[in-house]
Amino acid sequence: MFKPYSNDDDVLNIQGDAMTVSNGTTRVVLNGTLELTQDQRGLKAALALKQAVDAIVAALQAQPALPAKVKEEPDAKPGVVDNPFQ
Repeated sequence: MFKPYSNDDDVLNIQGDAMTVSNGTTRVVLNGTLELTQDQRGLKAALALKQAVDAIVAALQAQPALPAKVKEEPDAKPGVVDNPFQ
């Protein structure tokens, strides 16, 4: 079962890999294009998407101290790499 914001590893695939819902501890990312056709396959995909979004909303609403905005993660500082051609 997909638990939003619980880890940085889980990925939920909807309709194969047409849409992915990637979990994170500070954000959940939805990627892809999902065609919700007017048939049983479309209904199944729509219900899976609804279940994921409902879980995300419930997880957000359950946080009493929800911040106005998540702190943006800084870019990793570039390190010094030895030149392999010297």
